[in-house]
Amino acid sequence: MNYIVDKEDARKRLDIYISEKDETVTRSYVKNLIDDGRILVNGVLQKSGYKVKESDIILVDKPKDEALDVIPEDIKVDIIYEDNDIIIVNKEKGMVVHPANGNYTGTLVNSLMYSHRNELSSINGTIRPGIVHRIDKDTSGILVVAKNDKAHKKLSEDFKEHHINRKYVALVKGIVKEDEFTIDLPIGRSPKDRKKMAVVYTNSRRAVTHIRVLKRFYSSQVTLVEATLETGRTHQIRVHMSYMHHPLVGDEIYGKKDSKWKINGQMLHAKLLGITHPSTGKYMEFESDIPSEFKELLEKLEKKEEKYD
Repeated sequence: MNYIVDKEDARKRLDIYISEKDETVTRSYVKNLIDDGRILVNGVLQKSGYKVKESDIILVDKPKDEALDVIPEDIKVDIIYEDNDIIIVNKEKGMVVHPANGNYTGTLVNSLMYSHRNELSSINGTIRPGIVHRIDKDTSGILVVAKNDKAHKKLSEDFKEHHINRKYVALVKGIVKEDEFTIDLPIGRSPKDRKKMAVVYTNSRRAVTHIRVLKRFYSSQVTLVEATLETGRTHQIRVHMSYMHHPLVGDEIYGKKDSKWKINGQMLHAKLLGITHPSTGKYMEFESDIPSEFKELLEKLEKKEEKYD
């Protein structure tokens, strides 16, 4: 696809210019194309931040989608809202969002390919149709799926610009002293283990988490907190709380294994998602209750706490 820059578009960033001209792509997708050498300006490779000039000739070589190899599966998922643009899913703990190494079946995408095969956006290709953002396998709760490319692009930009309201509930080890505080520490790949994320100051991105204490369980030495994401980095809450010496209960990757809890995976639930609807512009908020395993553990902690009051 070719573009010739008009006078009114001059001085725009290259990634912004292309994402505005092509409504089916996001800025992050454009950046990937640029990094892969698939976008040329006057026959020359340029960076995402290049300011386009009037009469620049821009060539965009978008790769063709590979043949779909995601197997549609009749797996029931909890859809709490749906319209022509979006699907709001309350994902259960243990379900992977999209196929990846070691998880090619049983994912949310496998389910959606069965129930909404021809109703999902194509921006993220054939492996992640409709997927705007993810939550971890062992994190339960709310996420939004896009049903068309226009909705996907708008939602992706809102996530990028931090216009999405996301609140989580987490049970962490130790007694958190402050009632409210903000963690503003960059996150990137761990230099010690490339499969993990960590607070690092090189090759990282800013990460901001706002924490509010909901309940302290002194007898069990754990704290229930609400975490509001200002940014959305991989494993952000888990990494931040571990760095603050309060790893999530059940998190064996960023904390130590503790058999006394008898649970699988971290106690983390995406309880609230607030978005601006991509078509109507109306603010919409969706919320879900914590899952039964989480609720049962809290009830046990409450009973133990009462004995020590």
